[in-house]
Amino acid sequence: MKDKTRLYTLSTCGHCKDAKKFLNDFHVDFEFTEVDQLRGQEREDIIKDIRALNSKLTFPTIVIGEHVIVGFREDELREALGI
Repeated sequence: MKDKTRLYTLSTCGHCKDAKKFLNDFHVDFEFTEVDQLRGQEREDIIKDIRALNSKLTFPTIVIGEHVIVGFREDELREALGI
């Protein structure tokens, strides 16, 4: 079974766009949340979740199974995805 891949991004973040393109180029199924597009309690809840993974709250924050990758780090993504 493949590990679930989730991205926490900002709609204006260049590195976030690079990460999405990388995953699309390798046909990786992923879910993403553009945090800056959320409002109210939903946004607060997501930010709390991200801070538990990445205390500095920087983007993108990428979760692949048990791996958490902060920033667009192609080598770490390849390793976590086995590509």
